[in-house]
Amino acid sequence: MRLRKIKEFIGFGIVRLATIIILLALFAILYFIVIRGIKVVNWQFLSQMPHSGMTAGGILPAILGTFYLTMCAICFAFPLGVAAAIYLTEYAKQGKLIRIIRIGVSNLAGVPSVVFGLFGLAVFVKFFGFGISILSGGLTLGILILPTIIRSSEEALLLVPHSFRWASLALGASKWQTIFKVVLPNAVSGMLTGSILGIGRAAGETAPILFTAAAFYTTKLPCSIFNEVQALPYHIYALMTEGVHPKAQVPIAYGTALVLIFLVLGINCIAIIMRNRFRRRQKW
Repeated sequence: MRLRKIKEFIGFGIVRLATIIILLALFAILYFIVIRGIKVVNWQFLSQMPHSGMTAGGILPAILGTFYLTMCAICFAFPLGVAAAIYLTEYAKQGKLIRIIRIGVSNLAGVPSVVFGLFGLAVFVKFFGFGISILSGGLTLGILILPTIIRSSEEALLLVPHSFRWASLALGASKWQTIFKVVLPNAVSGMLTGSILGIGRAAGETAPILFTAAAFYTTKLPCSIFNEVQALPYHIYALMTEGVHPKAQVPIAYGTALVLIFLVLGINCIAIIMRNRFRRRQKW
């Protein structure tokens, strides 16, 4: 009994230590970015166009570009991912082929993002002729986050009790009516959790948009989905690696990083609020 308590104490101690280390690392990163970036963040920084070779002005095009790319990715990936998850869990005959497909989807989630960027360049930019544009970048980011949405949606659908389906079918509802009116409403909060993870990854990726959507410098706001855009991740990369005026551009890069963090948090908060509303409806 005493040995078991010692092992339990050591185990919980390791878990607590790991949690503390993770939190300290998180706060250290946030503190570092906030201290260096808050000096340049103001209304003019958020609302003005860049000028003087990105050594002055604001980052409005990069903010809008990141928002457009993220929304395009979610609008493409979420319906497609949910539809794939519905087929895999509700319609497909469970067997060896479906297991292989699930393994493939899981492995696809671990593919380096630069590979998706090259795929987007070959398919969307060149083959379909969309060019360097919001559409090409959004579709590439959508494919990047698609495995995450498929897997999270599958798990959410599988968590809905089978008794719900049997009760609906026993009352005379068709299979599609059961899925649409019974299963999906009870799984939507879990699906939104996967979307939240996808939003964070899509907004922060640099490699995919490097080949498909991002412009180094522009003085115009995009007027269609076929325009190239600035984006916050690529803007940071460009300022830190290709800038020729580091004294002026490095502070802007840290300010851009701070804005990117808050933009991702803001989009995630909206998704979390929507998820919580669905959960409250389920309780009622």
